Amino acid sequence: MTMTPTKTEKDLALLQGTWEQVGVEADGVAKSSDENSAGGALATFEGNEFSVVSAEGNILLKGTFHLDATTIPRQATWIDAMGPGKGKQLPGIYNLSGDNFVFVAAADAQTAKPTDFRTETGQTMRRFVRRSRRG
Repeated sequence: MTMTPTKTEKDLALLQGTWEQVGVEADGVAKSSDENSAGGALATFEGNEFSVVSAEGNILLKGTFHLDATTIPRQATWIDAMGPGKGKQLPGIYNLSGDNFVFVAAADAQTAKPTDFRTETGQTMRRFVRRSRRG
């Protein structure tokens, strides 16, 4: 008997691979890049780990994440392994649809958890399009 994957397991499987960041918004303002991204930056998801690499191949950010697809909106917790957020659980929400992925995350656990796909003070939203699939 085969177990049917949960919504969260399905989303995790869909997220695997490499994605190009195509937009970032922080504190309610759209930006072309920030300290954790740059033009042409690629995010790679392998299992519950992520890394963000610049077009030049420099690691900008890496860490782990946990998805929860049972909520509306769907929730994600990001745990950076480097940089100013190192070790902190950063609560957020996400939407994954085909080759498009967007998430909004709080800057720290004290900032209000995002509830909509726009940012307020202390929140960052990133938009990605799929570049390659793994799995």
